[in-house]
Amino acid sequence: MSQANPLIIDCHGHYTTAPKALETWRNAQIAGITDAARMPKVSDLKISDDDIRETIDNNQLKLMKERGSDITLFSPRASFMAHHIGDFNISSTWAAICNELVFRVSQLYPDNFATVAMLPQSPGVDPASCIPELEKCVKEYGAVGINLNPDPSGGHWTSPPLTHKHWYPIYEKMVAYDLPAMIHVSTSCNHAFHTTGAHYLNADTTAFMQLLEGDLFRDFPTLKFLVPHGGGAAPYHWGRFRGLAMMLNKPKLEEHLLNNIYFDTCVYHQPGIDLLTTVVPSKNILFASEMIGAVRAIDPQTGFQFDDTKRYIEANKTLSAEEKYQVYEGNARRVFSRLDKALNAKGR
Repeated sequence: MSQANPLIIDCHGHYTTAPKALETWRNAQIAGITDAARMPKVSDLKISDDDIRETIDNNQLKLMKERGSDITLFSPRASFMAHHIGDFNISSTWAAICNELVFRVSQLYPDNFATVAMLPQSPGVDPASCIPELEKCVKEYGAVGINLNPDPSGGHWTSPPLTHKHWYPIYEKMVAYDLPAMIHVSTSCNHAFHTTGAHYLNADTTAFMQLLEGDLFRDFPTLKFLVPHGGGAAPYHWGRFRGLAMMLNKPKLEEHLLNNIYFDTCVYHQPGIDLLTTVVPSKNILFASEMIGAVRAIDPQTGFQFDDTKRYIEANKTLSAEEKYQVYEGNARRVFSRLDKALNAKGR
């Protein structure tokens, strides 16, 4: 695509509109944790291609066409990951079901959706246990990225920081497959933290600070993380983080983090997008909307849905035409190299 007519790649989408049968099966699985007689079999879940088409055609695909986006990097519903529920076996079964469903979406709509996988994480369990599912999703489902939950405990933060060697088995596979990870928590089971209004944004900020404090990218210079929701508080408090980096005797943020960390545009008002694009280099920003997700409402100030983020990019006066191309397409293809390879194979 030309700079004047870029592919609009939305790097942050979840299957929030999955058929009701998926939630019904999950509720039965959760009930089966304490009552084995109620534990469903995987084969009990019946979702047809027509069921998938109905949920996608009337929701994500409809909005993509209306808003002018072309491709969505699609992963299971973040709040449904719920890694704190049950044990590793529960999480493993659930992740496999959700990943297969997202893969089926990408098969039915190969021009519009690409698979991003969730991992079967579980509190206190070695992340290496996630590797078989990760490899399956890459090799069999063509996954172009993964979602990595830095807090599988659901708001209690019992896992080590992302810079700890606890996480290295995952990082080694990410590097081997050139697979970026979106750092994305799931449902908060801590009532002090609202899931989408507090826990998500807290996690984005916490992950950024963990990476600032450490030297992870010395060990993994090609590792790539996407910090969603505009990076949480990071862009808004950039001066604070620059100052903290100095106090911790770290290099400047541009050298220390910005060769490996990227931010999306899931920021739901114009001033927020304008601040993001002023503070963060355009090479580190990827277009995203997270529709249909955290905020499902029309902004009375604009008359449009809050998560119609392309409007904010179009109205932004900071980015040049070339920079907008990079935000819409170029950066996504560079960060998600497996996506770029797949698109090139299709002549896109």
